[in-house]
Amino acid sequence: MDYPGLELENFDKAVIWRKYIYFLLKKYIRKNVLEVGAGIGSFTRNYERQINKITISELDENNFKLLLKKFSDKKNITVIKSFTKEINNNFDTILYLNVLEHIEKDVQEINDALNKLETGGHLIILVPAHNKLYSKFDKAIGHIKRYDMNFFRNLDLKNSKIQDLCYLDCMGYFLYFLNKIFFKEEIYPSKFKIFIWDKFFTPISIILDKLLNYKFGKNIMCIIKKN
Repeated sequence: MDYPGLELENFDKAVIWRKYIYFLLKKYIRKNVLEVGAGIGSFTRNYERQINKITISELDENNFKLLLKKFSDKKNITVIKSFTKEINNNFDTILYLNVLEHIEKDVQEINDALNKLETGGHLIILVPAHNKLYSKFDKAIGHIKRYDMNFFRNLDLKNSKIQDLCYLDCMGYFLYFLNKIFFKEEIYPSKFKIFIWDKFFTPISIILDKLLNYKFGKNIMCIIKKN
């Protein structure tokens, strides 16, 4: 499987955004971790020193080779190229950070992940929100859709329950909306735009997200706990 991936290097510079996400998720990332669709390992760097056993999966051949090279000296990290349902191990935490939107059978993927979770473990999902924001950028990087809250609320979770479901990045919503209107022909946002969003607007979102009680934003975060 090949992934367009042209945006990964640019978004790799979004350090404040990833630290914000890690701050919100770090209490759930524990013990034996699986990160699905790790890309070029941008988020993995946030927790690699805190976790003793990490498996990162990546189906794109170029990214897979890059991950093998990047983490070759990390004894606590195993890099694999496998679909979730093909992995034999079970995990305490499974991460899908901006991955589920690339998967056509997303509900089945969630069920496959839950089957690989230990009892008491957490499935963490971060996806782009609001399909009305779907743009040429989404299409170019292989996003099948953007999500709304009802997708997660309507999941048939037999042995699990949603522990947290919220929006993130309220400022990012307006930036994305305005960019779609005024830069209709743009596909990939420039490094400068990503810099401005990350360094100036993300800190504002961190404050406003909390003040708004995480009721509005460009992304949805869902945390599911297996009973």
